Amino acid sequence: MTASSGTGGAGLSRTIALSLSVLAAAGAFMLFLQFGMADGLDAMDVVRSAFILLSTFWLAWGATQALLGLTTRAKPPALPPFTGLTTRTAILVPVYNEDPVTTYSRIAAMDASLKETGLQNHFHFAILSDTRKDDIAAQERDWFERLVRECGAEGRMFYRRRTNNKGRKAGNIEDFFQRSGGAYDFSLILDADSLMEGSTIVEMARRMEAEPRLGLLQSLPKVTRARARFGRAMQFSASFHSPVFARGLGMMQGETGPFWGHNAMVRVRAFVESCGLPELSGAPPFGGHIMSHDYVEAALLARAGWIVRLDDDLEGSYEEGPENIVDHAKRDRRWCQGNLQHSRLLMAPGLLTWSRFVFLQGILSYISPLFWLGFLIASILAPWFTPPVNYFPVPYWPFPVFPSNEAWKAIGLAVGIFGLLFLPKLLVVADAVATGRARGFGGAALAIQSSLTELLFSSVTAPILMMFQTRSVFQVLLGRDGGWPTNNRGDGTLSLGEAWSATHWIVTTGVVGLGTCYLLAPGLVPWLLPIVIPMILAPVVVSWTSKRSRTTLFTAPLELSPAPVMILQDRILAAWQGGEAAPLAGSEHQVEAPAHA
Repeated sequence: MTASSGTGGAGLSRTIALSLSVLAAAGAFMLFLQFGMADGLDAMDVVRSAFILLSTFWLAWGATQALLGLTTRAKPPALPPFTGLTTRTAILVPVYNEDPVTTYSRIAAMDASLKETGLQNHFHFAILSDTRKDDIAAQERDWFERLVRECGAEGRMFYRRRTNNKGRKAGNIEDFFQRSGGAYDFSLILDADSLMEGSTIVEMARRMEAEPRLGLLQSLPKVTRARARFGRAMQFSASFHSPVFARGLGMMQGETGPFWGHNAMVRVRAFVESCGLPELSGAPPFGGHIMSHDYVEAALLARAGWIVRLDDDLEGSYEEGPENIVDHAKRDRRWCQGNLQHSRLLMAPGLLTWSRFVFLQGILSYISPLFWLGFLIASILAPWFTPPVNYFPVPYWPFPVFPSNEAWKAIGLAVGIFGLLFLPKLLVVADAVATGRARGFGGAALAIQSSLTELLFSSVTAPILMMFQTRSVFQVLLGRDGGWPTNNRGDGTLSLGEAWSATHWIVTTGVVGLGTCYLLAPGLVPWLLPIVIPMILAPVVVSWTSKRSRTTLFTAPLELSPAPVMILQDRILAAWQGGEAAPLAGSEHQVEAPAHA
């Protein structure tokens, strides 16, 4: 087992994280309440203290993940000597209005990488199309024939397009299992932008064979191919900070781990027997098909007694991310609806307590901006609720009694909150430098510079992302279904006009909020400026961060040394886009593609 596995270690990690978070939240609550009591306690002081309590708990919970992650190192499980595979795995690639040339080039690269292991016959690829546009579907079929022909993969690659996309991705995968699941022991679930080394895929199947109770094995995908400033900042953070946070998450999850919906291998029998998803009563956004199905499927597997595990030592697992803030917000809108929909499942029968808590965490991750928004609004309105100060509370005493100055408590609280935000990342920097991991990011000096710049970058973009997230929450609460929009891939450059169209409401909110604060509570204006200035400048920030980055900042290891499967995909894609035959092993076998799995 990995260090993140095991129920005993997970229980201890959860206890530590929960205790530290509760203590931090309680301390912040009491400190702010004492600050508010200096001039007489009123209702708004209690309201603001409650918002501080909730917000600090959530910040501390995230910080403890990083602190836990720094206490151990990822290591592989103990396995018997490898003598080959005895199982068959279906590699599922759900597509929805994607560019087939780019998507299929990834499949061709993974197939070529599998051939290098000599175990390719244990793995079949299934392209599961939910594409709604007939012209793209025609391209999918044409390019599939070329894919199979050049890979020499007749009988190992299949394509089918559903007549309707009931249940979306989850329904797409369920349909495959109903039709063809009996032919396979395991299934590797990917996204259209997923890419994995053949050796990693083989290793995941080996680990599944070695642990009969393992129902789902989640890898930790690294973000690749980012070009824009926003994308590269996210890519750097995912490569530099996320492994530490994931290590802490894995320690808390133990055998009830996460499923992120892709780059994960499942045991087909366990999945089919345990993960049938209900259609919730009522209309979307809270009814209908379950959108964030991955967390629910992980909970159902755990309920049935299967191990769900994150093996964060696995390398060779990759994905791509949004290149600009608007595309990130569009994807996040779907995730927001899915996580809030989990409120319908909190009391589902038979779920493990930790699974319910995971649902609650997902809900908190989206409503937490409302806590800060509520705190800001309450602080602006607070002067209207403050009772007049009585400087002569003692009868017949001729001298005034001035309230004690408790400003230091507010300052200390602010320092503590900023500490929860920044200290974990600074500790990750120190750990990377001390262990030598920073060398993969261009050396210690560049890694430190990139980390500090990323902190500044995230401070500027956070208020804008907070506004998008807040709007998403209100839209869901008001009953608006966000649907399942197509992911935008490739160049994500936005003009200033396009950025204005997407963020003008954020600018208006920032201006109105600043003006209201100046009129009602002018003393709070300096504290509000770090939030409202990025909001007012949102179009400029969104447009500028969508432009191509041309500096060495945010250098990630895969930029300095691309993975072999990435190099394979680049060669294949370049050949296909140039009208040439791709340089693939086994391409001398010319075969026709089957129409269906």
